[in-house]
Amino acid sequence: MSGFTLGQKSLQSQIFNDKGERVPTTFIKTSPCYFISLMVPAEHKYFSIKLGMGKANKIQKPVRGEINKAGIKTPLRFLREIRLEKYGEKVKVIEENGKRGLDIEGVKIFIGDEIKPTMLFKKGDLVTVTGTSKGKGYQGVVKRHHFKGGPRTHGQSRGERAPGSIGMTTTPGRVFKGKRMAGRMGQDRVTVKNLMIIEVKEDGLLIKGLVPGYKTGLLEIRN
Repeated sequence: MSGFTLGQKSLQSQIFNDKGERVPTTFIKTSPCYFISLMVPAEHKYFSIKLGMGKANKIQKPVRGEINKAGIKTPLRFLREIRLEKYGEKVKVIEENGKRGLDIEGVKIFIGDEIKPTMLFKKGDLVTVTGTSKGKGYQGVVKRHHFKGGPRTHGQSRGERAPGSIGMTTTPGRVFKGKRMAGRMGQDRVTVKNLMIIEVKEDGLLIKGLVPGYKTGLLEIRN
């Protein structure tokens, strides 16, 4: 079934399956996640849904106005859009009793509704999880690109973690773009595909494998 939601990375743990094999797991907390607004091609030139999740102590006035317009009382921390074009005919726009919403393979959700994982996901589904990886700061080539480093004997004193030569001969006489060197590492948008759902709970999803980011980091889940 087609499904999408927002979540926060929670507990990383492990379980043992029926064969006695250890399986790494991650629990993604998806509650509360609300349907904020809908962008349709006729009005906005593209098709997407805006979701919001988490509770914030303080939010800006424009965000508060958008949330209030949807009829949601909870001050939400994260707001994200998820494009829907790739779902094709599985996701349709509907309108009932003056409320606009979506029909997702028979499941109807409307603006202002809370999206629970039990509505759109089931055990055994494969999902794609997108998040922001942990920031590592400025790192050298050994940590950033897994360079082996220089020799540790024969008088070596300062080049054990050095990158080595990066120069060229007279032709072309420059350093090529994309050369692996020291620099900022992490804090990138990372997507992990085909993670299996082990258990669906009222407040989250237990999935097989690990996901990017730090604890409580925002995640986008799609299948």
